[in-house]
Amino acid sequence: MSEPVTAARAAQAALDAAAGGSAVAIVALVQAGAPVTRLIMRDDGVVEGSLGHAVLDEFGNRLAREALSKPDPEPRVESVTVSDVPYQLYVEAHRAPDHLIIVGAGHIAVPLAHLGILLGFRVTVLDDREEMATPDRFDDETRVLRADFAVDPFAGVRIDGRSYIALVTRGHRWDYDCLHRIVAGDAKPRYLGMIGSRRRVRAAFHALLESGVPRDVLATVRAPIGLELNAETPAEIAVAIAAEIVAVRRGSDIASISSRERVLDRFLRED
Repeated sequence: MSEPVTAARAAQAALDAAAGGSAVAIVALVQAGAPVTRLIMRDDGVVEGSLGHAVLDEFGNRLAREALSKPDPEPRVESVTVSDVPYQLYVEAHRAPDHLIIVGAGHIAVPLAHLGILLGFRVTVLDDREEMATPDRFDDETRVLRADFAVDPFAGVRIDGRSYIALVTRGHRWDYDCLHRIVAGDAKPRYLGMIGSRRRVRAAFHALLESGVPRDVLATVRAPIGLELNAETPAEIAVAIAAEIVAVRRGSDIASISSRERVLDRFLRED
């Protein structure tokens, strides 16, 4: 049985989770007249600390797993009796907000990042141009990183099932490099979309198929990106993209530009 964790350690684990680290559930044993003991469970199942009793630890671990299995669980108190002694366990889960990753820091990225912040996302913007990847162009809450699209555009950025990736780069070459890095890797974002004309999307898809990316994997890419709003200005296009992201986040099947265009099916047929 490991030693109980301190309040400071529990607080640091919660802060690390909120900043994009592993999600954690913290279970605290609260008993009148006795010190508070705690355990922490990470989303990979690793447990740190103890509640001071094997039975309490088993019950606490179950509560922690339940909390981590839910997207947004509310903190709660559970009662348990061990050897005729009643105990109360307080459990709360901490995880980072969904992560919007905008690849390309051009005119569309600025309003899209702002909308992402308003919608409660953590927002990261990536660009390889020094003059574009500057924090002063974006809201203070936005993380702006200088990236190398040709080597690893997502170096230092965690991609997982809570990631929403919008590719708004300045050209076909960068679309291909970034898309290939994602679809050929193990990490699977919740949303992956690419801006561009039908011709630009077709060129990127064709190159990816030629490189060996399976069609069913490529079919998960939303391109051209956004909902059908007849958007024209950068701000309007950002709204269309943000609306599609919200639709995916909330499980809506509202029509999008990619579903209308069906570039992969219409222009890149299987042999």
